[in-house]
Amino acid sequence: MAETTDKALEQAVDAYLLWMKDEGYNSVSCEDHKETLHVFRDFIRDGEFEWDDVFTLDTVKAFQQHHGLTQARGVKGLSQYLFERNRIRRPVEKPRHWLPPIYKDYLTYHEQSRQAPYKRVKQIAAVLAALHNYLHSHDIDLSSLKIAHIDAFLAEFFESFAPATCRAYRSILRGFLRYLHQDRNVLKRDLAMLIKSRRSYSQAKPPRFLRPREIQTLFAGLKLSTPRDLRACAMVHLAYYLGLRPFEIVKIKLDDISFAKRELTLEERKGDNPMTLPVPEPAIKAIAVYILKGRPKSSRRILFLTRYAPHRPMRPNTAGCCIRACMRQVNLPSTAYWLRHTYAQNLLESGVTIFEIMEMMGHDKIESTKNYLHIHIKLMQKVLFDEAI
Repeated sequence: MAETTDKALEQAVDAYLLWMKDEGYNSVSCEDHKETLHVFRDFIRDGEFEWDDVFTLDTVKAFQQHHGLTQARGVKGLSQYLFERNRIRRPVEKPRHWLPPIYKDYLTYHEQSRQAPYKRVKQIAAVLAALHNYLHSHDIDLSSLKIAHIDAFLAEFFESFAPATCRAYRSILRGFLRYLHQDRNVLKRDLAMLIKSRRSYSQAKPPRFLRPREIQTLFAGLKLSTPRDLRACAMVHLAYYLGLRPFEIVKIKLDDISFAKRELTLEERKGDNPMTLPVPEPAIKAIAVYILKGRPKSSRRILFLTRYAPHRPMRPNTAGCCIRACMRQVNLPSTAYWLRHTYAQNLLESGVTIFEIMEMMGHDKIESTKNYLHIHIKLMQKVLFDEAI
């Protein structure tokens, strides 16, 4: 088994070093990582580690201590590389939160018994750390927890989060409280069932979108002088002409685009609703200009990449910020989702049925589509005020 681990590690190191070169890392970084990883491989071979034990924080700490190193960037970089390719369960990272054993037991339970992915476990850990810090600061013991304490914590913790995030975090908290009651007998009462959220109404906050004059202002204000501008321009076109979410935009691969057919295949959509969409001429041109003049050279097939080496896929939040910046530079205080709402509104006003709109928006429930479309602005103004926009 140790021989198998050594062979797997050797292949992983070779692949990682080639990847660094292809991604444009400077020669100093490549040589530094190469030297560290060769020493690390000898350390793993001598210790006869199993593969699952190679990329753990304890192993890396032991390696650093044995060789008198303060950093092991090469090992951590390799672990991130392998994690992104599903070769290991988690990368080597410093624990972000200190948690008492019972909290850690719950995380282990989620990871091992429920097979929760690494990112989900990190999210749960963040919520539990916030709860622990709150209880500690108010001198509240976990065994004496009451629903009043939970309500006070939620009121403080949720202050800066959006409603959807609050719902997700409430679910995490319910799971932990249920675990404390049913599995650990720490709580005499199941407090999970007492955590209630305020009922939300789909009509309470109408979707926001841009008027035709505002759309003209937005596109007239798009800059095309730098690679960053070309990237932002392409993303704005995708958000407006196809109604794509930021997370869908950053998932697009070069192989998903057919310039001959002017089509875009979306493999990864919210609700797992892949489909192929026609791409209008302005959008296909914006994408082509970005690829030819703005996209950095890379072996990666993801369309939108970061500007600086190593060129990585963009994050959804970064894409959303780029689109929002384009809007704000022409004094439109809006977000990327306003363009998605505008797309839905345009479909409605062009006579497309709500079921077709549901498919094109990537919704799995008709109720989700209705939230976007409950106001038909042009029709309402025509009927009520005999005017048009």
